[in-house]
Amino acid sequence: MVLPRSGDVIHVTKAASVQFASPMLFRVIRVHDWPTYEGWVWLDGYELNSAGDAVERRSIFVQVNGLRPVGKAPDPRARNARQPAARPAAMPTRTARTHR
Repeated sequence: MVLPRSGDVIHVTKAASVQFASPMLFRVIRVHDWPTYEGWVWLDGYELNSAGDAVERRSIFVQVNGLRPVGKAPDPRARNARQPAARPAAMPTRTARTHR
């Protein structure tokens, strides 16, 4: 039994708990160390849509052995990192118009 870690994306189905008859993807924020039944755990995280975007923050109570790892969430620092500004190409200068 391996506990998920922060940032892990897991597939949650009824194998994890009967309440998940409709499977969902879930990105873990935190694994609580609260006392529970053997093999069960409380997770905080985000339900993800099919594009991988967070749609709802949730706390879920699941059996660890019923969770299926999908992968690591993309590092938001990499996605949101500031990129150096592109150097603009030399802009043509305007020629002054003279009035006649």
